[in-house]
Amino acid sequence: FLLSLKLENKTRGKLQKQVCQVVLDHFEKQYTTELGDTWTSVRDVLTYPSCWQYAVLLNKFSQSTELENVLCAKGYHPAFQGPLPYIPASLKCYIKRTPGRFPAQKHQAGNLKEYYLLNAASLLPVLALEVKNGEDVLDLCAAPGGKSVAILQCASPGNFHCNEYDDLRSRWFKQTIESFIPNPLINLITVSKLDGRQIGDLKPELYDKVLVDAPCSNDRSWLFSSDIQQATLRLIRRKELSSLQFQLLRSAIKALRPGGSLVYSTCTLSKAENSDVINLILNSCRNVVPVDITEMAKATAQEFTFLSGMQQHELLVLPEKGRAWGPMYVAKLKKMESI
Repeated sequence: FLLSLKLENKTRGKLQKQVCQVVLDHFEKQYTTELGDTWTSVRDVLTYPSCWQYAVLLNKFSQSTELENVLCAKGYHPAFQGPLPYIPASLKCYIKRTPGRFPAQKHQAGNLKEYYLLNAASLLPVLALEVKNGEDVLDLCAAPGGKSVAILQCASPGNFHCNEYDDLRSRWFKQTIESFIPNPLINLITVSKLDGRQIGDLKPELYDKVLVDAPCSNDRSWLFSSDIQQATLRLIRRKELSSLQFQLLRSAIKALRPGGSLVYSTCTLSKAENSDVINLILNSCRNVVPVDITEMAKATAQEFTFLSGMQQHELLVLPEKGRAWGPMYVAKLKKMESI
């Protein structure tokens, strides 16, 4: 028993070693202030990857009933079962309560993957966007591509424009799309490497729906930065992110048609990059209004833990044991019809 305890502590020590103390100290200060007691349980999940969970998003373009049977036999169940305002039958995502990751599939040219492994909370922005067949859609910051793939599981947009400014991430995005989307459909997707802050001026009022899954301080990956110098630099530059996010949102609003809607999302708990950015947009852009997404939150409350006290147009998913999804912030806005 003592030996196994020693081994367990050794393993735990190894895991602890991977956590970047500089980042943890920074988060500790900020999130204790912003989240209060809730931060303690969230921190326990974020700093302990052994309790992380992964959802399995099925690829409708490479369907296999056998896969669904295997997942059910392994204790997985559909993630979205409640009376959601928008849940296309073609969107199938499986999760289970216990930690662990279903085996990943390797990228093979010419072969479509059967599923995509992801954080289940990252599908909430897609569900909030409510894309319908034939709509013109812009995914402003598209890499690594999970949300673009999910949008295509839901509907067939008329024009689907996926943009990724970063060169490396853009290549990653293209590989993701090649792995999940069949050739004739790939040709209908416009992939660009434009500066997202300029798209609104380049393509004004062209889209019915815009997703801004903004560059943010990714709490999960930042906590495990192996390079302390890079981590310190990230934390210094963190203050600049909200300004970039605001500019991307301004651009997205210009790209939206009147009557169109926009979803903003991040994978950070940071208020400065979430509610503060949205409040700034609502206060400075007279032509957008918030859209109530509480019905979606209510319908998914069995699988996700949400921070209480949020406004009706936003939600924040908090990771907790057994429901280790998030962090994921989602907010929805609509562009007013021209008078």
